[in-house]
Amino acid sequence: MSALPPYATFGQRVWYYTFRVICALIFIFLITPILIIVPLSFNAEPYFTFTTGMMSFDPEAYSLRWYADIFHNGMANPDATEGWWADMWQNAQWIRATKNSFIIGFWATALATSFGTLAAIGLSRSEMPYKGLIMSILISPMIVPLIVTAAGMFYFYSNDFNPFMEGKQALAGSKLGVILAHAALGTPFVIITVTSTLVGFDNSLTRASANMGAGPVRTFFKIQMPLILPGVISGGLFAFITSFDEVVAVLFLASPEDKTIPRQMWSGIREQISPTILAVATILVIISIALLTVLELLRRRSERLRGLSPG
Repeated sequence: MSALPPYATFGQRVWYYTFRVICALIFIFLITPILIIVPLSFNAEPYFTFTTGMMSFDPEAYSLRWYADIFHNGMANPDATEGWWADMWQNAQWIRATKNSFIIGFWATALATSFGTLAAIGLSRSEMPYKGLIMSILISPMIVPLIVTAAGMFYFYSNDFNPFMEGKQALAGSKLGVILAHAALGTPFVIITVTSTLVGFDNSLTRASANMGAGPVRTFFKIQMPLILPGVISGGLFAFITSFDEVVAVLFLASPEDKTIPRQMWSGIREQISPTILAVATILVIISIALLTVLELLRRRSERLRGLSPG
């Protein structure tokens, strides 16, 4: 937002500064509950509160013990000097949950990005009938309460309620079931992001490609995909964040061996209160900030490619 012009009235000047104060207060209101966990994660004591030593900035009151606990919790022999890496990789609860989160998130993102991009391209075509109705159905996972969606997926993936699964291994309680559920939850974000990118797409480029003899597949990969790639990547990142942070569907569909980080945090709060949760949350905040930074850079690049002024 540009600075005030010299001819601004008194009322305009008052609103100019009032608006910025309001924005700052809203920012503080939103960000403070997130940032407060960062110093708490360095608490030397097993508490979720600021101790007297922390308030007085006593170095003894701060520790990295909860970050170390991420790697040690669940190990068969955490004090061993040999074979500790294999022990940690196989048995540490938080490490196992992290592996599951990235595996599930990767495949769910791949499916959601593929399906969402194809759906967005189809919805962007002028001859597509009932676009409004189809769009409403496709983005319904964002609107329907997540617990309703998760319960429906559980029954659909169970052999007892789905005749198509009779005689086959149930998807409920498997990693594949969680991947499919997260793909369904992430697809609407890809559709919305790619659709907004296609708003400024010049369709004359695809017609020119067809006139020169290129087929639809070649036109997509050579003409459309390079121009909408920032939107596709942004949608994919949104889908990954959705999968990485989701816990309700995991509670319904995941087996004990397929716990993700949010599911492990849920178990930690219910079964064993430990500031290790705060250490993990701090790391997740850092990852989220990095992903949001990438999203903003991609948004600006997408606007430049479409001839818009980034802002």
